[in-house]
Amino acid sequence: MSDTDLVIFDCDGVLVDSEPISAAVLIAELARLGLTITPDYVRDNCLGRSFPTVARGIREAFAIALPGDLEQRYRRSLLARFETELRTTAGVEALLDRLRPAKCVATSSSPQRVARSLDIVGLAPVFGPDVFTASQVARGKPAPDLFLFAAERMGADPARTLVIEDSRPGVEAAVAAGMQVLVYTGGGHRPVPPAGVGSFDNWRDFPQVLLNAD
Repeated sequence: MSDTDLVIFDCDGVLVDSEPISAAVLIAELARLGLTITPDYVRDNCLGRSFPTVARGIREAFAIALPGDLEQRYRRSLLARFETELRTTAGVEALLDRLRPAKCVATSSSPQRVARSLDIVGLAPVFGPDVFTASQVARGKPAPDLFLFAAERMGADPARTLVIEDSRPGVEAAVAAGMQVLVYTGGGHRPVPPAGVGSFDNWRDFPQVLLNAD
């Protein structure tokens, strides 16, 4: 990985430990509609996907009509909890301080959610304008569009780009984009990496060749 010029970070579950909060809010909102889903369902079917994609999957899986304001209610409840509960994943700030290649964020989250998330945990100045969302491309993960868009905007060759993800759709998107990919498994939701994909659960185990020497 010494030939890496750009590291693309997913946000939720990688930079911020948000997935357990997100799952709890989604489960609660659906319970109000009389639908019971489990954290395992959220992990297997919602992780790494945009809310419209998640909602479509729920409608199809459970043959249920969802109210038009569900996304607004979900985001309102989620951001309220983020204000007091959201934290970075342990040790990521130190990693970002030492990272040698260029870095950016590419996420399925809405622009408002990722902006507020990074602001709450103090990472907004670290990435500045280099934050890209699925709203900027035709197809979200697992299509490669978002990662290719981010690499283009950052002036990087996809083959010399490393993606840090925590979800299967994100891994599939990185592979489809022709990028290197590692799965971070240290978040509170404990994602399971796909077979054959490298993973790590502590930022101290991030490839040392990509860090500035102490």
